[in-house]
Amino acid sequence: MPTPKIRVKQTSLFKRQAKKLFRHHKQKLDDQVKAIVKDPTIGERKRGDLSGVFFHKFKIKKDLFLLAYTFDPETRTLIMIGSHENFYRNLKKVR
Repeated sequence: MPTPKIRVKQTSLFKRQAKKLFRHHKQKLDDQVKAIVKDPTIGERKRGDLSGVFFHKFKIKKDLFLLAYTFDPETRTLIMIGSHENFYRNLKKVR
């Protein structure tokens, strides 16, 4: 049975934030996005104001980054990426 084609969508906020990353950070981000496409449950599901949003934490060198996303069987929607500082507060403003 063929595997379904999974679409990856990016919000305009995610695109702007990813564009500002250094080249080696973008490569690491691409690896993390591929991991999310393969297994979207690797992230942690949030509750309350951010219910339905998943967060995947990963490090680039010593910096901790968070990637917010949602998913369904056919689609992965990348919402926001950034450092941990004020991440949840800024995401609440966007949602």
